[in-house]
Amino acid sequence: MAKKTSIELYSEILSELRSEDRKPVYFLYGEEEFFLDKLQEAVEKLIPEDQKDFNFDLLYGRDVTPEKVLSIIRSYPMMAEQRVVILRDFKELSGYGANAEGYQGEVNDLIPYLEQPNPTTLFVCIDTKKPSGRSKLGKALKKSNHVGFHEFEEVPDYRLPDWIIAWAKNHHNKTVEPPAAQMLAQYVGNSLQLLSTEIDKVCTFVDTSKTINESQVKKIIGLYREYSVFELKDAIISRNLEQALFIAEQMLQHSKANTGEIIRSVGFFYNVFSNIWQIRRLAGQGNSKKQVQKTLGINNNWYFNKLWKDASAFKLAEMPRIFEALLDADRASKGFTKMNPSTILFLMIKRIIS
Repeated sequence: MAKKTSIELYSEILSELRSEDRKPVYFLYGEEEFFLDKLQEAVEKLIPEDQKDFNFDLLYGRDVTPEKVLSIIRSYPMMAEQRVVILRDFKELSGYGANAEGYQGEVNDLIPYLEQPNPTTLFVCIDTKKPSGRSKLGKALKKSNHVGFHEFEEVPDYRLPDWIIAWAKNHHNKTVEPPAAQMLAQYVGNSLQLLSTEIDKVCTFVDTSKTINESQVKKIIGLYREYSVFELKDAIISRNLEQALFIAEQMLQHSKANTGEIIRSVGFFYNVFSNIWQIRRLAGQGNSKKQVQKTLGINNNWYFNKLWKDASAFKLAEMPRIFEALLDADRASKGFTKMNPSTILFLMIKRIIS
């Protein structure tokens, strides 16, 4: 069974927060801050606007003491059924302790609350990092049946097209065709915040259409040129060196900033070959095509078949050489060489194809 990603976890926690079965305490953490921010927005909406003055608190670890936090979460709602308390940047709360001027509590003072939380308070802690699993608090958070303790990892690149399709459908009632979703994912990258912004832009542009296709995406995100990184990818995947170099030259001639073009291209190809490496690695372990698709958790058959076809053009043994070429090009484009931009891009292409 494929490992549950932040995509599935986000949907589950969102439904749980809106239900009567939610826990009184949540500790949400991880690198995928987009989902953390969206869940915070959902939690804030649980309290009606006319009740927020007395029953909602948004706290930051650097601004409050553990003693103050406990005082707030232990208090009861005023003329309402519940109160909501959100604590962001939880790790900064640990700066308060016994050595502070006038004892103001320490984070371990929260442990008894985790064992017997206030049933009328929803207490949500958010941070990019979790407390150490060896610490008393870290152990208490994982052990308590009253705490929803969840990590939101970055979404794998190969899951992005599925997420784009689902996000556009759920938030804009638009159907994004698989090639269009792939184009968005590969061009924008794995920043969900940027992707959601581009999805908003595309969906607004095609307001009268229910379906979003590849040509619409290409126009809206600024790929007006005859040759772009997508045509370059096709040439590289087919190992057509002459065509790849021609396209790269055209791209640079029509670019306003060659260095920026190369940095974007390197990032794009890093995502492309990360997907190829994942597929070749799993296939090399004896997994069938269907098993690889299931393990990666890619639901869209069109997108997976495209990835499988691209991956078939390379061997697993080639991946270290290709990633080394991408790393060298990235370093060179950021000033670690005297080579001009065109030489950097051409050399990267040659090293990938050869």
